Amino acid sequence: MSSRSVSLTSTFLLLAAGGAAACDRGSETQQQGFYCADANGVVVDEDNCDDNRHYGAGAILPFIWYSSLYRPGYAVGQRLPTGGQRFAYNDRAARQKFGLPATGKIGNGTIKTSVIGKGGGGAKNSGSKKSGG
Repeated sequence: MSSRSVSLTSTFLLLAAGGAAACDRGSETQQQGFYCADANGVVVDEDNCDDNRHYGAGAILPFIWYSSLYRPGYAVGQRLPTGGQRFAYNDRAARQKFGLPATGKIGNGTIKTSVIGKGGGGAKNSGSKKSGG
């Protein structure tokens, strides 16, 4: 009787462990950190990523950088860890995909949860999409 009990308990534990692993693999939630930075991933003042700001011809336009590696606390002038991705600061569609405000300033170190699958899959937009000005 005890060997049968041990066998059932072992089977149950293996099934439970397998179920937990399957749940972990299918997780769709992840935190992403967002920063205003230049084309090289160096943090700039968050006011530069306010899409209400107007830039003159020849200005170096900022990007909104994002990654699950980014946490609050990177200061202006610091380079963000490698592996991040970016989109144009004034790309309203990209902002909305990440659950960010479509317009206005995005604060450096902003953390959003559950943005997996909402992003632009490595899209790197180097040009401004803002017209007129």
